[in-house]
Order: sequence, then C-alpha cells, then structure tokens
Amino acid sequence: MTITGIITALIVGLIIGALGRLVVPGRQNIPLWLTLVIGVAAALLGTVVARALGFADTSGWDWRELATQVVLAAVGVALVTGFAGRRSVSRY
Repeated sequence: MTITGIITALIVGLIIGALGRLVVPGRQNIPLWLTLVIGVAAALLGTVVARALGFADTSGWDWRELATQVVLAAVGVALVTGFAGRRSVSRY
C-alpha cells in the first residue's frame, strides 16, 4: 500500500466514522482518534462484506457498500460508547 492509499483510507475512515457518529442517537463521549479507528475498521469490514455479497465491484459509487460501511461504523460507535459509558458510571 502506498502513502496515498494510506492517506485515502484515513480520510475515508474519518468520514465513515463521522457518519456513524451522526447515525447513533445521543451524545458519544469517545475521542476523535477512536472515531477514526472505528471508521477505518468499518470501511474495511464493509468492503469485505460487500464483496462477499457481490455488490462491491460496480461502476461509479456503490451506495449499498457505503450504507454497509456506515451501518457498521454506527454499530461500532454504539458499542464503544456503551462500553465507555458503562465504565464511567459511578457506583455511589
């Protein structure tokens, strides 16, 4: 992978992560770097899922693949927020 590919993956991951945060209701108390990591993971996993289902190699924008990536990012953000929120609750 070239440096251009890495930078592109980071940018796409940030966008996918941000879209995932927008989809999840409520406030998410997770840092931006964690949103980036979730977005990159969701983008990669969404591409794998789209290829497995046979709709990743179409001409132009593939909205189904993008929707898959955003849904996976939203699930990731919701899971991480849920675990972080559970950890920060005081026991008083």
